[in-house]
Amino acid sequence: MNSHPAYGDSERRAAEPLIRLALAEDLADIGDITTRALIAANQSGSVQIVARQTGILAGVSVAQQVFEGLDSQVQFVNCLDDGAALGPGTVVAELYGSLRSLLTGERTALNFISHLSGVASLTRRYVDAVAGTRARIYDTRKTLPGWRVLEKYAVRIGGGCNHRMGLFDMVLIKDNHIAGWKVSGVDHSIASAVRAARDAVGPDVAIEVEVESPAQLHDALDGRPDLVLLDNMPTTLLRQAVAIRDARAPQVVLEASGGVSLASVADIARAGVERISSGALTHSAVALDLAFDWK
Repeated sequence: MNSHPAYGDSERRAAEPLIRLALAEDLADIGDITTRALIAANQSGSVQIVARQTGILAGVSVAQQVFEGLDSQVQFVNCLDDGAALGPGTVVAELYGSLRSLLTGERTALNFISHLSGVASLTRRYVDAVAGTRARIYDTRKTLPGWRVLEKYAVRIGGGCNHRMGLFDMVLIKDNHIAGWKVSGVDHSIASAVRAARDAVGPDVAIEVEVESPAQLHDALDGRPDLVLLDNMPTTLLRQAVAIRDARAPQVVLEASGGVSLASVADIARAGVERISSGALTHSAVALDLAFDWK
């Protein structure tokens, strides 16, 4: 399992516009009219962020950023770091300061930490399901617009690995690319598409190609890709694909994708692939239940 990654500059930069947008949605140009009506400006208070269910913590630093942007005088004390195991009643953080600020930032902070903890918690379940095999769990680009850096951070917190961050940092030749290549190319083989991509990007950029059958795998291996994505193959075909790869090109990494669920991921891993990718880690994660408990 990966060591827990630090919440770094890239995550902080990614969170800033999301926090501004979230607060603007809540406050517009008017502010928190309920809190202003009921709470005196000089009234202070303290609160704990508390888990209501079992899971993995992620996003506590984003929650802290929310209050840094809302009121720099709020004191935010982390009781746990991202990656910590949570259970009902676990105290995540303690906050002290203006009661108005605490009430105004409550939902925004919880939205971030609950969603990211949900991603980390679901990822950990997948990681645990393949323990003892060679397979590692990877995410995909199926992320909420604007949230990719944070959601992929949460995947790492849960023990998973990141696939490419975007279209810019890796070649992934999918079925629609092959369809377009067959229209425009003279040589219609998958191998020729891999070779053309290699000529275009050079030796330092990883190239992965998607295949749907053993025949396509043979074709793809002729082009010498770095990775092959085995799309929606049943475990019988996955085992066959591993045998073909082992015999022909043992240096090529195999990734299974499509139809991956918690019910199926262990069987997929036992087929012998090195990587299993699933969009469910981000697009189907249920927010973890965390709440403010007032002291």
